[in-house]
Amino acid sequence: MDAHPKTTALVAGGFAGFAVDVTLFPLDTVRTRMQSQEGFFRAGGFKNVYKGLGPAALGSFPGAAVFFLTYEATKDRLRGEKPSTAHAVAASAGEVVACLVRVPTENLKQNLQANRFESFGAALAAFTRRGGWFNGYLTTLLRDVPFSLIQFPLWEAGKALVADAQRSPCSPLESAALGSAAGAFSAAVTTPLDVTKTRLMVSPEKYTGLVSAVSLIFREEGARAFLKGIEPRVVWIGIGGFVYFGAYEEARRVVGYFAGSG
Repeated sequence: MDAHPKTTALVAGGFAGFAVDVTLFPLDTVRTRMQSQEGFFRAGGFKNVYKGLGPAALGSFPGAAVFFLTYEATKDRLRGEKPSTAHAVAASAGEVVACLVRVPTENLKQNLQANRFESFGAALAAFTRRGGWFNGYLTTLLRDVPFSLIQFPLWEAGKALVADAQRSPCSPLESAALGSAAGAFSAAVTTPLDVTKTRLMVSPEKYTGLVSAVSLIFREEGARAFLKGIEPRVVWIGIGGFVYFGAYEEARRVVGYFAGSG
């Protein structure tokens, strides 16, 4: 029995986020460069695909940790509500809190991925001097909240169906497979929001806000521009969902065991 559920959610969530962000970082770089204003090859192509790994690694553990801590705590408070409602509200609350950590590190990471700065130190100095840490915060929320509103209820419903069918809880492997499917579908649906968020982060001198970005992208590049990077995004989050939810369930089991026996 897990005697410390908050500690378990914090550590397991952080471990899961770190595992995904580090292992699948090259796919994330490809997606960012495809979505950039200058286009894939001008933004760096397949060169230096680990550029920006530093801020991603620094932000992944705390960002995912506070998400799952908030998610599990909110879900627990809504235990009397319909499961789908509880999961949707909990996921939304988790994203609002996690983005306070995620957006500043995402700004550093994506500007490095798009070759706007030569090094992590140069990017850090520039943001410290001029600000802009929270460029794209609203758009990130508008992307991540719908994403989680789709992904987490699908994942939880899938686990409930499998558990009911086999009359035993999902294994970490089964949870990982369900998380992968839910993540890939959610990624495809929210790609237009992801494109807009990327532009706001890597080209703040051109796109001054959400409405401005959407209007300019549509006028200059057409509707198809909002699907740029959909292939690596779906693959990245599909594989990432498998790693993320599998690692989360396994880490939760292990951490819960030690926390409960402590």
